[in-house]
Amino acid sequence: MNSSHAYLSGLFSLDGRVALVTGGSSGIGRAVTGALARAGARVVVVARRQRELAATVEELTSAGCRAAWVSGDLGSRDGVRAAAEEAAAVFGEPDILVNSAGINLRPPMAETDEDVWDTTMAVNLEAPFLLGRRFGPGMAERGFGRIIHITSQQAHRAFVQSGAYGVSKGALESLARSQAEAWSPYGVTVNTLVPGFVMTPLNQRLSSDPERVAALAARTMTGRNGLAEDFEGAAVFLASRASAYVTGQSIFVDGGFSVH
Repeated sequence: MNSSHAYLSGLFSLDGRVALVTGGSSGIGRAVTGALARAGARVVVVARRQRELAATVEELTSAGCRAAWVSGDLGSRDGVRAAAEEAAAVFGEPDILVNSAGINLRPPMAETDEDVWDTTMAVNLEAPFLLGRRFGPGMAERGFGRIIHITSQQAHRAFVQSGAYGVSKGALESLARSQAEAWSPYGVTVNTLVPGFVMTPLNQRLSSDPERVAALAARTMTGRNGLAEDFEGAAVFLASRASAYVTGQSIFVDGGFSVH
């Protein structure tokens, strides 16, 4: 290995690490899963749909990565707890937790009922809290941990009917800061990746409107909307030794959308 490869490996390699990625079988989560696995981590993917989970893991294992999947319901406390225990039993306690699972129910605010509110908060906010509570203390005890949340522009600004979704994502960024305050003195960093508009299944409602898609692309500085693979490098950075002094931050991966 030449000197540059050795340097970069020391900085960014995830060899020997274990990662748990929720929502890791589609969209941004799937890209992050692939990036962490290819950087050397053993990755457990947690989501609902078994076919997508199996396809994701098959792709990675065929490429020589170590990966496994757990089908779980992150919309209930018991479901989160069960999925967490099953995931931790595969490769051991995770060093890296990525909360990418999300639900995007956005009726107009006046039509947002308690069921929509409760379902949104359960998946988008409570599951990351419960998983953090389950795994954060162990990371702190071992002296290394990385927690990464995936949020949204709606955490910072209201547009295209943010509704309960925007509230949940804003709260998730506050959760990241609280978790960072609690565990960063012990080697656990907690950060958030903030996408712009990304063409994923989660954004199907907007993706099907070509005029809206073009208008959103025009709001960026790069002139295009995001792709899931745009998050690979940022995820590896936040999961690795390279980000040891970065914590409590919201890092925008949005082509300049938020500052244009």
